[in-house]
Amino acid sequence: MTTALLIIDVQNAILSGLGAGDRQVVIDKALDDLCTRLGALKQSARAAGIPVILVQHDGSETHRLAKGSKGWKLRPEIAADEGDVVVSKRACDSFFETDLETRLQERGITGLVVGGCMTQFCVDTTVRRAVSIGYDVTLLADGHMTADMGDLSFEAIIDHHNMVLDDFDAGVHLVTVQSVADIRF
Repeated sequence: MTTALLIIDVQNAILSGLGAGDRQVVIDKALDDLCTRLGALKQSARAAGIPVILVQHDGSETHRLAKGSKGWKLRPEIAADEGDVVVSKRACDSFFETDLETRLQERGITGLVVGGCMTQFCVDTTVRRAVSIGYDVTLLADGHMTADMGDLSFEAIIDHHNMVLDDFDAGVHLVTVQSVADIRF
């Protein structure tokens, strides 16, 4: 299996303003910690010659991820280095109306290690789509993040998705969930 690291929507303003009251500080700290882990994993992938693909959401003019804005830019911990692939998207599904699948096929990629934001939207949708179109996926248990939604804390959302997606399959293709520390390229 030829593997690539796929990091979804780790942008400056991805979680800005989504926390209620004191929760925003907790969310921001958790996102900073996520970026540190993903940045280290990205460097490990690059050192091992593993392709790195960064997905960047292009929001509308009034969106917190408005294309070209400071909030739209990739976080510095995972920002594109020479040779990294950057895929722009406008929907939750990183494959929908993008060149992601073509870029993977050009490199002979059959497996993806996936992390990023937001768990219940772009990460979940992309992971499920990847498996359904023929990729094996390793979802990083501590490598994806979101904000609280109503009474659901981001921690509960992440835990739920890790549980639901572990062993999710489509035919012979499967999602496995592993911690960042357990990934070896």
